Amino acid sequence: MDGTLVDTEPYWMAAEEELVSSFGGTWTHEDALALVGSGLWEAATVFQSFGVDLDADTIVARLTARVSEQLVTHGVPWRPGARELLEALREASVPTALVTMSIRSMADEVVAAIPFEAFDVIVTGDSVTEAKPHPEPYLTAAAELGVDIRDCVAIEDSPAGVMSAFSAGAVAVGVPNILSLDESPASVLWTTLAGKSVADVAALVGAREESR
Repeated sequence: MDGTLVDTEPYWMAAEEELVSSFGGTWTHEDALALVGSGLWEAATVFQSFGVDLDADTIVARLTARVSEQLVTHGVPWRPGARELLEALREASVPTALVTMSIRSMADEVVAAIPFEAFDVIVTGDSVTEAKPHPEPYLTAAAELGVDIRDCVAIEDSPAGVMSAFSAGAVAVGVPNILSLDESPASVLWTTLAGKSVADVAALVGAREESR
């Protein structure tokens, strides 16, 4: 979701800097980049090491609330082509799942802004035991969709997300946003989702089947 469907990473980074600063610490852009794609509870331990004297649940709640405030103030910043491709897939009756390490309330807030029924399944950071880069989030999504993970195409913007999808067995499409995916195990790299079609996604599945 964050960084692939919507460009909310700057919102998260601002919330993180505010949080650490409120406890007298320093949070750099490089520190924020290191957490892109990580699970929120895993990230909470990092903030604690930077002096944030709160329990993990409170850290997650505080960050999420601040990002939610920014969504209300600034709106939902869609990534180029993402909503259009999603709508085309839905019109073609392709089952879809949102796999995000944000919590369910945040995912619901973003999904509510989509003017069509976008997802059959939503998997969030508070619904899995292991966060990305572990394969559990994508394996959970495939199971809930009732499909073989090997027939799934996952679109990701972070190294952790690509690794999660790849290790689960999906065709992992990397669409870089603020981090390079050159060293990730992505099956293919797309510079943007703008102009991408259902046929482009189907071709990836076809290529996977031919290689089996």
